[in-house]
Amino acid sequence: MSDEIVLKKREAIALSYDDQKMSAPKVVAKGRGELAERIIEQAKLHHIPIQEDPSLVEILSKINMNEQIPEELFQVVAEVFAFIYRVEKEASKNINKQEK
Repeated sequence: MSDEIVLKKREAIALSYDDQKMSAPKVVAKGRGELAERIIEQAKLHHIPIQEDPSLVEILSKINMNEQIPEELFQVVAEVFAFIYRVEKEASKNINKQEK
């Protein structure tokens, strides 16, 4: 399962995707102001990558909670998830190097 947070000036959207259970990522949290800050805090607490992309936040904010992203956003969201996978893989390599 992969999760991500996309934020824009105190606005945050959290996506979740499990390729074993879902056909597309879905919006699992979103908020502005104080709620956005809490979403971001929880992401950091659980080591969920945060991607800052104001235009993507604007688009994703129009999607309802627990709704999957529409097909026309698959490519852009796939690029964000690919970035996250690369970051996680690199972090894992660094941790393994430190343990040796």
